[in-house]
Amino acid sequence: MPLDVDPRELQGAIRLAQQLAQPVVQPGGHLHWRAVSIEQQRLDDRVFPLPLPLLLTGELLLSVSERSRRLQHDLSRGASGGKEAHVIVVGAGFSGIGAAIRLRQEGFGDLLVLEKAPQLGGTWRENTYPGCACDVPSSLYSYSFSPNPGWSRLFAGQREIHDYLRTTAEQYGVDEALRCDVRVLRAWWDRSAGRWRLETTDGDYSSEVLVMATGPWHRPRRPEVPGLAEFPGPVFHTAQWDHTVDLAGRRVAVVGSGASAVQVVPAIQEQAAAVHVFQRTAQWILPKPDFPVPRALGWCLRHLPGAQRVMRSAQFRMQEGFGYVFRHPRLVRPLQAAARAHLHLAVRDRRLRQALTPHYTLGCKRLLTSSTYYPALAKPHVHLHPTAVSAARGNRLIGADGAQAEADVVVLATGFHIGELPLARRVHGTGGLTLQETWAEGPAAYLGTTVSGFPNLFLLLGPNILSGSTSAITVLEAQLTYLCAALTHRRQGGYTAVDVKPAVQAAYNTALQDALRTTVYDAGHCSSYYLSPTGRNTFSWPWSTGRLIRSLSRFDPAAYTLQGPPLPSPRSAPITPDHTRPGR
Repeated sequence: MPLDVDPRELQGAIRLAQQLAQPVVQPGGHLHWRAVSIEQQRLDDRVFPLPLPLLLTGELLLSVSERSRRLQHDLSRGASGGKEAHVIVVGAGFSGIGAAIRLRQEGFGDLLVLEKAPQLGGTWRENTYPGCACDVPSSLYSYSFSPNPGWSRLFAGQREIHDYLRTTAEQYGVDEALRCDVRVLRAWWDRSAGRWRLETTDGDYSSEVLVMATGPWHRPRRPEVPGLAEFPGPVFHTAQWDHTVDLAGRRVAVVGSGASAVQVVPAIQEQAAAVHVFQRTAQWILPKPDFPVPRALGWCLRHLPGAQRVMRSAQFRMQEGFGYVFRHPRLVRPLQAAARAHLHLAVRDRRLRQALTPHYTLGCKRLLTSSTYYPALAKPHVHLHPTAVSAARGNRLIGADGAQAEADVVVLATGFHIGELPLARRVHGTGGLTLQETWAEGPAAYLGTTVSGFPNLFLLLGPNILSGSTSAITVLEAQLTYLCAALTHRRQGGYTAVDVKPAVQAAYNTALQDALRTTVYDAGHCSSYYLSPTGRNTFSWPWSTGRLIRSLSRFDPAAYTLQGPPLPSPRSAPITPDHTRPGR
């Protein structure tokens, strides 16, 4: 049924209604809007009756909220396809969803979220392997502005986390801005228009601000093993799990012994006839206090005001304790003793214990937690090969030490290309150079968020902003505070662009690298994904999380070149040959 109203007026009405109220259809053809508490408006809990026909027409009587969001999404595409926005966020995982929510809360509602996959979820959409779960407590691995009192376990599993993301995105209306199945092919800064231009699989997009929310756990790392391509059975990465493959009664080789391996091995050994684990490097592993949330605790979290905040704060302080130890390597010894005791209690075989004992300082690599991995390795049908895989011949994997194992299925638990921003080679700055070219010596940014020569570009979970102890969501929310502060300053000052000064970025990174030298991340005598091929740490934050939050709590305009006032370029300026595209 066609709408007999001005689409622009209808769109505005829908936006206002969704911002101010929750719609409830009641008998008599009236739509009641119950006001919700929005911090900016500080609305009272009142009910506003509006005659339904004044707002919507026949076919929209059912599922008002869902249909209105869908209608607004369609209208937002407009004659230009809805491909221009004030802000474009690339990626719809934890970072992208959080960015969309916070930006809208701060008044930056003209935004789009581009997602390459058919649905949102990021890491928790991609990783569906058996046993996949978070190694950070659930209440800390969630948005502080959208707590979930209904977690089933202390450490939630993949499906529950993915459901939380989808529910949160729906609750905050992120789907209105979400464009799925849109892959960014190239992005470049158009200096004359003061806009980012994006070439995608869905055509050309543009925005004043570009937020990269693609995350570090994005592109699976597949080892180059001679002969593996000719392996006669299934071969797949944990992040690309093939659920059509039945492991029951089959021999499975797991290549790797990191975070995904310690979860997948205990899960699959219950059905596999044999499991062969190829371990290049032993890992430090502490017990994981994972258990279903007790009924009494669940009741308290749901009904007692402040209970969730107290639990979140307690878990944050515990995580910070690990961070303090990692910054002072001499304090690591008690943790190493606890890890050795955990190994000794779970594994009685002396030779197996020796093979599982690391020879580097705890914390130098990512600290793992599991109470099921060691017991799984101690079972008679599970075999540890303390060697890297050097070749595959037929259905046999050959270790670097000559060990051989026959397998029907190969699982690659070999992690990700952590230090590589997925789109670094496709994002061009003011001088035409890509991020990858700018980062010839390794990724570097100011406060892990902005990069000199790339105006109005913001990286979420960028270089040197994470650590081996704290929750990535805590870091993310601190960055979102900084992002909103930067955009607010830009808007209030009428600036076209904000670009961090090269000298500021260089001085910051010099101090950061100096501080890292005394931490376990750099001084722990191991190789890890924290370090680039040149030995430079491009991952870790060397100070406390509290300092990180304070550093990102405000935007310092003195650290930036502020360009403005805005150029007289219309917002709807099309992408033409005048806006030179970088060479292909």
